[in-house]
Amino acid sequence: MNEQQFIEALRSKGIELTEQQIAQFKTYFELLVEWNEKMNLTAITDLEGVYLKHFYDSISASFYFDFTKVTTVCDVGAGAGFPSIPIKICFPHLEITIVDSLNKRITFLNHLTDQLQLQNMTFVHARAEEFGQNSQYREQFDVVTARAVARLSVLSELCIPLAKEGGYFVALKAAAGAEEMKDAAKAITTLGAKAKEEFAFLLPVEESERSLYIFDKVKTTPKKYPRKPGVPNKSPIK
Repeated sequence: MNEQQFIEALRSKGIELTEQQIAQFKTYFELLVEWNEKMNLTAITDLEGVYLKHFYDSISASFYFDFTKVTTVCDVGAGAGFPSIPIKICFPHLEITIVDSLNKRITFLNHLTDQLQLQNMTFVHARAEEFGQNSQYREQFDVVTARAVARLSVLSELCIPLAKEGGYFVALKAAAGAEEMKDAAKAITTLGAKAKEEFAFLLPVEESERSLYIFDKVKTTPKKYPRKPGVPNKSPIK
């Protein structure tokens, strides 16, 4: 997917990019490639791949979830900024908080947002489990999102505690989503959420399968979750 195909694909979904936004994506691509030579941010560095598998794939969440109706978004384990920074470029009103366990990625994200002149961006260097127990962030966000960080049974424990009651957890997944959903059912209920909607679609050009899951945060998460770093991954809630 080249830049023009990207612009047209978003237009067909109702997202009309301004010249400034087009320039922001271009700069994002250039910085991603430049910094990737110094640190491992992504295995995908060709322009067509980045525009399709990182930018378009991240923004695809907004085709099914209305980001115009929310303000605060937390992105857990965003790596090089996906999905939240492409979404932020398209929806500049959003206030984004990114938590990541690697400090060098936070350094990249700080530089990136300076260069893209993005406002209302917060970066926190922390393990997601500890971040979720921090009263400054716990149950503070309209939306919590994550893309390809961990299987859903684990991801739920990292993300749902951060969503406020009445908020949402939005998980971007590849094809294995349905299987993960079965395994995660107990965790989702235990943590105070319930499944609202799920969508399956194909990425354009390469036709690879994607799933999107939207959960409502219906009640407060019990205080003991998330558990200590490493525990959710070793023994997911069953």
